[in-house]
Parts: sequence; structure tokens; C-alpha cells
Amino acid sequence: MRTRLLPLLIVLMAAVLLALGVPLAVSLAAAQQQRVVVDRIDDTARFAALAQFVTDRPTGSRAEVTDERGETLAKELGTYYGVYGIRAGVFYRDDTPMANAPGDWFLPQKGEGRDAFNEALLGRRSHDPEQVWPWQRSRLVVASPVIRDGDVVAVVVTDSPTGQMRSRILHGWLFIGAGEVAAMLLAVGAALRLTGWVLRPVRVLDATTHDIATGRLKSRVAAAGGPPELRRLARSFNEMADNVEQVLEQQRAFVADASHQLRNPLAALLLRIELLALELPEGNEEIASVRTEGKRLAQVLDDLLDLALAEHAEADLRLTDIGALTAERVAAWGPAAEAKGVRLTGTCPATTAWADPVTLSSALDAVIDNAVKFTPAGQGVEVEVAAAGDTATVVVTDGGPGLSDEELSRVGDRFWRSAAHQNVKGSGLGLSITQTLLAAGGGSISYAHHEPHGLRVTVSLPRTAAGAGRAGV
Repeated sequence: MRTRLLPLLIVLMAAVLLALGVPLAVSLAAAQQQRVVVDRIDDTARFAALAQFVTDRPTGSRAEVTDERGETLAKELGTYYGVYGIRAGVFYRDDTPMANAPGDWFLPQKGEGRDAFNEALLGRRSHDPEQVWPWQRSRLVVASPVIRDGDVVAVVVTDSPTGQMRSRILHGWLFIGAGEVAAMLLAVGAALRLTGWVLRPVRVLDATTHDIATGRLKSRVAAAGGPPELRRLARSFNEMADNVEQVLEQQRAFVADASHQLRNPLAALLLRIELLALELPEGNEEIASVRTEGKRLAQVLDDLLDLALAEHAEADLRLTDIGALTAERVAAWGPAAEAKGVRLTGTCPATTAWADPVTLSSALDAVIDNAVKFTPAGQGVEVEVAAAGDTATVVVTDGGPGLSDEELSRVGDRFWRSAAHQNVKGSGLGLSITQTLLAAGGGSISYAHHEPHGLRVTVSLPRTAAGAGRAGV
């Protein structure tokens, strides 16, 4: 969940920072240009004031008369250009220069300079030029009218390079970008802590739910931080888990008590059946059928009691040589397999795993018993112990008829028996008891087809204390 929530928060924060940073960068560029424009306006106003008192262009015999104010204006423009590198000039209405610097610079016939000049001829300062961006190599043109006696007699035009201004804008943008990156890093750090704080109770709840789903009913959600809603959810979950455990405990107690209480009346009933059989002719089929059903009922009650105890019992886990234990169980079932004509073989190298020896022995007995029971004479049952990584396995394969895919999915269900095996002795609880006992110690049992026919049963056990310890959480 964190991997999905964190990118969403980062995208939202990046969008907010961009929404703030882009207008700030545009405002910075506009402020830098406005600063330059204001300086040029001040300069053109000063030059216009000097040009206002310059004598008109001399004509006739006055052509050789020196105009001191004109010389002063030309000198000021030259100095201005030499110091700042800004081209400047005062041009009459017919485009001829009153004074200009450099001397070879004249009013352009088109472009921004011409537009600014024409606008100033109307008696007002030219409009602010368009925004210049750092990637544009354009120039900044500002024009102001020279007014004498209410008439525009000339126009002051400045043509400024924009390199320094663009450099200042770029430096300002870099500063803003660095601030954005720093803010983004802080935001990511805050998002990490925020998502961790919000999702920590969810992770704990998820782990506890998994533990309970896999049979560790004692697991509870530990008190943790997080939003009040999640803390309240954790408390409610613990209350629900307590109620579920209590109900299951009551069910187990009921099954155990019912099985125990029914055994005595059933034993008395079977005794009376035996006494009644003495009064009946030898070989009476009805009494034999009643005797068989009674014994079957007694077996079911014993298995129910074993199941109730298995669900309640704690596993006595220890590091066990499952190879030696499996070899012992194979040897114990050897006579029964031989009596039926089934070959029972075992490959049991020394392999250690965490298991309850009594539980594992019972599980192997149930699995080998089923394999021998359903394997026809002349076929074989193989038992193999192996280890891979953190798991050790005991694999039992038989040469029996096997099960269909649908039947395979139901193996281990309580009281379930295949329709083809209804006449075979059993209650349908053996594998359920085995599965419950193994799960208490962190083990498991699985079923699969064995080619060309038969069943493959795999008992898996943890080889590490951590894997076995999760069962007792």
C-alpha cells in the first residue's frame, strides 16, 4: 500500500511546488526586466531633457555655428555608450540624428526600434517591451519623446543588450529551482514519515490477520501509533479476535465433552449387544451388522476427541532428525504392508527439522496407513525424505487408484471420504487431525497426483527456528 500511496503524495506535492514555483519564476523575470526598463526610462528622460534645449538644425549661414548644448548631448551619449554598452540616440521626426552613439548607429527602418520611435512621436513613452527570457538573445528598446512648446521635435531611443539581465534571471531561476528541490526533498521525507505513521497500524493489522488466518488464534494487534481511527480499528479487531477464539474454544470443548460423554453409554450399549448376541443363533447377520456399526461409531467418537485435543494442544517443537524418525515409522508399517503384498520402501537420509516428534509420528502413521490401505497388492509405496532451503519434506507416493481433481481439492476435509472408498474402514478424520497437528508446529501437508496413477502426499516442516516460531505467535 505504501508503494501506491507514496507516489500519489509525491505527485501532488510536486504539482503544488510547480504551481508555486512557475509563477514565482515568471514574476522574478518580470521584476528583473521592469528594473532594467525603469533605468532606461530614467536615462531617456535625462537625454530628452538635454535635447530639449538643443538648437534646431542650423541652416544657411548658421550651419557652421557650434551648438554647445548639442556637443554636450553628443558627449553624454558617447560616454553612456562607452560605459554601459547601450546604444542611444536622439532622432528628429525625419529620422535624422540630432546626436547618436556610436556614430554609425541609426534608427532601424523596422522592428522594435521603429515601433518604439513611432509610438514616441505620438507624444507618449513607448510601451514596455515584451518579456525577454533567458534563452532569447533579443535587445531591449525604450523610446521617449522630446517635447518643446507642446510639440514633439525629436525622440530619444535606447537599444540595450539583455545579456546581464538574462543572466540575473537565470541565476534567480536556479535559486528558485534549488529551493524547489530542497522543498521536494523535505516533502518526500515528510511523506515517508506520514505514510509510515498512517500505515504502520495497517501493516500490523495485516500481519496479525494473516497469523489468525493460518491458525495462530492467540495473535493480537499490538498497541501502536497512527490515526485515532486506525487505533480504534485495532482495538475492535482484538475484541473480534477474542470473541472468535472464545467461540472456537467453546466448539472444541463441546466436541471433546460430547465425545467423552458418549463413550460410556456407547460402551455399555456395545456390551449389551454382545450379551444379546449370545442369545441369538451363531452367524446372525443383523447382530453382526449392529456390532460393526457400533464399533465404527466408537472409532468416530475417538477420532472426534483426538481432533478436539489436537486443535487445543500446544506443539512441543524440537530439532528432530526426521530421517531417523521416518525410517522408524517405515519399519513399523513394514509387516502390515508385507501382509497385504505391498512393497514399502524408504529413502531416509539424516535430515533435521523443527517438529514435535509425537505429532510427526502420528502424521506419518496416518499418511503411510492410507497409502498402504489404498495400494493394491503387487504395487509399491515409497517414502522419501529430502531438504531444500528452509524446508524439509517427507514425500509418500503410492500406486493406488488416486483421486480426481475435485476429490483432490477436498482431501483433509472433516468426515470427507471418496465415494470409491466408502466401504474401506475409517472415519474421514485422520487426515484432518494430521493437518491440524502439523499446522500447530509450522508444518503443512499437501496432496498431488502421482504418475501414472496414485497419490503423492508431501509433509513439509520448517528447518529454522524462525519458521517454526511463527506458529506460536
